[in-house]
Amino acid sequence: MINRNRLAALRKIEDERFLALHPNSGELFKKGQVNMPGGVPMSWMAKWPGAYPIFIEAAKGARFTDVDGNTYIDFCLGDTGSMTGHSPDATVAAIREQAGKGITAMLPTQDAAIVSAELAGRFALPLWQFTVSATDANRHVIRYSRMITGRSKIVVIDRCYHGSVDETFATLDESGKTVAREGNIGAPVALDQTTRVVEFNDIAGMERALAHGDVAAILMEPAMTNVGIVLPQAGYLDAVAELAKKYGVILIIDETHTISVGPGGMTAEMGLKPDFLTIGKAIGGGIPTGTFGMTQAIADSIKKMVELEIIDTGGIGGTLAGNALSLAAMRATLTQVLTQENFDRMIDLGNRWSDGVDAAIKEFDLPWSCNRLGARGEYIFGKVAAVTGADANNAGDFELEQYIHLRMLNDGFLITPFHNMALMCPETTAADVDAHTKAFHRMCLELVS
Repeated sequence: MINRNRLAALRKIEDERFLALHPNSGELFKKGQVNMPGGVPMSWMAKWPGAYPIFIEAAKGARFTDVDGNTYIDFCLGDTGSMTGHSPDATVAAIREQAGKGITAMLPTQDAAIVSAELAGRFALPLWQFTVSATDANRHVIRYSRMITGRSKIVVIDRCYHGSVDETFATLDESGKTVAREGNIGAPVALDQTTRVVEFNDIAGMERALAHGDVAAILMEPAMTNVGIVLPQAGYLDAVAELAKKYGVILIIDETHTISVGPGGMTAEMGLKPDFLTIGKAIGGGIPTGTFGMTQAIADSIKKMVELEIIDTGGIGGTLAGNALSLAAMRATLTQVLTQENFDRMIDLGNRWSDGVDAAIKEFDLPWSCNRLGARGEYIFGKVAAVTGADANNAGDFELEQYIHLRMLNDGFLITPFHNMALMCPETTAADVDAHTKAFHRMCLELVS
């Protein structure tokens, strides 16, 4: 329904607006190219729409300002890393205090006990360990799962994302075989040696994958988020848990993004009972951190199999894991920022944002749909909500997506890159959401005119 010639003309307008609005970012980008490949500190930053990424001067709450003085309402929020809002006061105060007392020493602080108790209460898993990122947490629990079970393979969901974990960059080819995803860089071994891929919401496919008897663990989000929001069908997550138990497979739930539904994520909301739970990003208020929780049975198995003399050489941990600064940030963030009261507001605003998107989709009869996940909403270019990761991936339209992201950026809104997701933080307001609704309506009107 989108006229591609018109889309190209509209994109040209936005490209010119971008250059006029961001000359200082352009100069910094030019300078950055001297010493950074692509002019950016991390390669994927080059994918932002526009001639170059904008450079940030300052961020606070639900807004940030770039080096050209433009202010934006931020619905990206560091792709969940700043779900607390940028630099929440309580977290900043804790960081300042701890930085003056020591940042890292390879020894625990009293915050470790406070944070682990808080996580145990939220997720109903009694025992916790801390990492530098959720990627690290996922890597570690995969290692533990292989050690405990004596099995080699990991089951992941097609089009999943769990950080830079090697085993997860796999997909299904047309014949249903596990292969490396497009763009996968430098895989150490063929992905079918380490991984089996199953579609989300496919119980029969999950049982077929587990029936081989060589699967150590299932690693999954309770709702998919990185290819577009894909929600579990009724009974799906319970059925996966039953299959894991039937085949002696360890169940790992990654709540890094799905914590958007509430203080205990979908694990608390749906009464899930994973063997391991991993999470990172938001719980440190923007300070890099990660953690994984486990059942007592899992902890007992690990203790029996890992000798104290060589506990430091097993590929688990790192010298910055559980550092004092990250634990101080987690303590303040969990106890004072990611509270039930703030989640209630954020979820209301998430629904308000999605309502505005749904209204425009209906008014202009666009073949799109919008899904909701607590404080998070996302539209995809498909008439009906996706059931699998493949559905969500096949609904992608890179040309259209790049235009929409650029148009919204020029209008003063940042949404999550590489898909069309918005997230609310405690500082987001109804006025912020309504401003986006008006801008989104105008954009849709111009697309179909």
